[in-house]
Amino acid sequence: MKIQPKNKKQLLKAALGEIPCDLVITNVQLVNVITGEIYPADIFVYDGFIAHVEYQNVGSQLDTAREVVDGQGRYLIPGLIDAHEHIESSMMTPRNFAKGVIPHGTTTVVTDPHEIANVCGLEGVRYMHQAGDDLPMRQLIDIPSCVPAVPGLENAGAEFFAAEVEELSGLDRVIGLAEVMDFLAVIHGEDRMMSIIDVMDKKGLYLQGHAPYVSGRMLSAYLCGGPNTCHETRDRKEALEKLRSGMFVDARDSSITKNVQEVYEGVKGVRFFDHLCLCTDDREADDILHVGHMNDVVRSAIRCGMDPVTAIKSATLNTAREIHLENLGAIAPGYVADLLLVDDLTELKPSHVFFGGKLVARDGKLTVEIPHREYPLEKVNTMCVKELSREDFVIHAPVENGTVTVHVMEYPDLNLSSTLLTTAQLPVKNGEVCLEGEDLKFVAVVNRHKGHDTIGLGIVKGFGTTCGALASTVSHDSHNLTIVYDTPENALLAANALIRCGGGMSAVKDGSLLHVLELPLAGLISLKEAKDLAEDSQKMKEANRALGLTGMENPLLRIVTLALPVIPNIKMSDLGMVDVLKKEFIPMFAE
Repeated sequence: MKIQPKNKKQLLKAALGEIPCDLVITNVQLVNVITGEIYPADIFVYDGFIAHVEYQNVGSQLDTAREVVDGQGRYLIPGLIDAHEHIESSMMTPRNFAKGVIPHGTTTVVTDPHEIANVCGLEGVRYMHQAGDDLPMRQLIDIPSCVPAVPGLENAGAEFFAAEVEELSGLDRVIGLAEVMDFLAVIHGEDRMMSIIDVMDKKGLYLQGHAPYVSGRMLSAYLCGGPNTCHETRDRKEALEKLRSGMFVDARDSSITKNVQEVYEGVKGVRFFDHLCLCTDDREADDILHVGHMNDVVRSAIRCGMDPVTAIKSATLNTAREIHLENLGAIAPGYVADLLLVDDLTELKPSHVFFGGKLVARDGKLTVEIPHREYPLEKVNTMCVKELSREDFVIHAPVENGTVTVHVMEYPDLNLSSTLLTTAQLPVKNGEVCLEGEDLKFVAVVNRHKGHDTIGLGIVKGFGTTCGALASTVSHDSHNLTIVYDTPENALLAANALIRCGGGMSAVKDGSLLHVLELPLAGLISLKEAKDLAEDSQKMKEANRALGLTGMENPLLRIVTLALPVIPNIKMSDLGMVDVLKKEFIPMFAE
């Protein structure tokens, strides 16, 4: 698939020098991600495309362009591409997200709107598409494949089958099927997933994967099923096996999960890196504003020892090939003119950002206006929760007093989202299970979508909080209301705070509300711009730390994967505790 020029004949004339180009960028060191070379060149741009690259007689044909930009000896690299991104996870609208990432040199993102799809269905995907129109960047859309993530194990706000996927495939910027998280459904050829994949195969679109810890024959079966990428690769052995199997490995540095170093350590001995890509997955506004976006992920790869040109290629040409776009991600004739000027290949702070041959940011500031627009969905309250009481957060025991043995979802590490199944013996008073020790907390997943009043209760160990209640409607991927708490009273207070404001995150300690981060759009997204949202997020992080989450760099997103039933081994849903690999529910009380 190619991005087509408006008038190919005119582009040919510009390439031949028969008509003036719109722009020439001169006095640069061109970083050629096709050959790995760096050399002086002039780059001629016509109507958003590179018409000619002159490296033999540099500086001799500048009068054939309407505008000349002097690169002043800087490096010229392709615009950066994010291989896998959830814009909703930035907690910004598509337009505010664009304002945040463009100055850092991200000109294209491959976004999976399955967060909002799980809440608002088809309308949510259409909103993300519409709100991403007419921007000075490219927001490409992969159709959510798993809504809900695993049918039967949770209740979401929508269900996508082959018919919904086919309908969404008609949107202009759709390029593929988003992360196929239900890897077991692919491996075992289950009908629902096979019918969805069949729609994409017939349309010739690529299939994005999601296969944490999948190995051996199961990995082979997954690849034979069609998905050919994975951003959930977490250790070096896994990275090498996937790369050797022909999979695109999207090394991730999100706001909470950082896998670039581990992935690179696993694959650094290979000869070719063509199937190694980079992505952010989930990066919040505060990090984007102060640390960067894809340029920061590339910096991370370079710090791990990757050659800078190879790292840049992994965030440009490799990703374009992964998503089947033939003329994106390099600086050569016929390619889209998404370009960055940078002083240093290891720092990657763009002095100039060009999108489609037009200057859109300079020295960290936008040079074009992104007009404010409002959309009907931004005014809809999606918190459809029944009136809650203290009783909804109590685990009732089969005995009035004494002890019981309960199943526990245990986090072995604060920086991991994977969990283990263990047990604990807990006291019972007046028929209610009580906690012992700071490391154990109750967890509740309250369904917040129309037509469901389900509440799943359980016990979690090693979550990180030592007191109080932490609640969030950002809870991958069905985004039900998830609360980790010490007492039912604190849980009720935290939950009601989010019900009132339309969703977001809240923290309660000793019966007092510490902070509420309001996310009124689908309970996922703020309508604030990055600066104001970042300040609000910082207050929420401090509230998280006040509850004991001090042992991790970014506590804000700790809660978001607690209810994600595609990450082994144990997770919670609004239907109860889930054994991810067996696709079975685990009873509250152990025999």
